[in-house]
Amino acid sequence: MKSLPYFCRGEVVRGFGRGSKELGIPTANFPDSVVDNLPADISTGIYYGWACVGNGDVYKMVMSIGWNPYYKNTKKSMETHVIHKFKEDFYGEVLSVVLVGYIRPERSFNSLEALIAAINSDIEEAKMKLELPEHHKLKDDNFFTSTANSSSVLPAMPSPSTSQTIMNGH
Repeated sequence: MKSLPYFCRGEVVRGFGRGSKELGIPTANFPDSVVDNLPADISTGIYYGWACVGNGDVYKMVMSIGWNPYYKNTKKSMETHVIHKFKEDFYGEVLSVVLVGYIRPERSFNSLEALIAAINSDIEEAKMKLELPEHHKLKDDNFFTSTANSSSVLPAMPSPSTSQTIMNGH
C-alpha cells in the first residue's frame, strides 16, 4: 500500500459500544469524515501503528478498518485500540494516529471467543512489529507534537496549506 505510513487525526466519537463491554478491548472511533477520506489503496483489515490522545504520550496501537464482518456492520468504521490502560474514556478528545503497517484482512469468526483471540494475536503482532527501527522512528514524528494535535476543532477535508487538518504523509 503506497499510502503507508498514513497520518490522520480526528475527534473520538462513540462507536457501536462493543469494544470495552463485549470484547474487553476498548476502541476509539473516528467520525465518518475521517473514514470517508481514507485513500483508495487503504484496504479493509487490521493495521498497526502509533496513536496519541490530545497532547498525551504516543502509544502503540492496532486499528480495524472496515465493516466488522462478525457483526455484519453496514457502515465502514475505523476503530483504534490504543495499547495502554487509560483511566477514563476520552470521547471528544483529538486522536492522532499513524498507520504503519498491515496485519491481515478483516474476516468473520465462528464465535466471539475466536474474534477476541484474533484481536489479541493482532495486538501481540503489532507490539513486535512496532519495535522494528523503521517503525519505531515514527513514534517520534513531529506529527504528534504539531499544533493541530492541541486543537479540538478540525476541518473535515484535507488542506495542504495548514497543519490543522486530517493528514496523509508529510
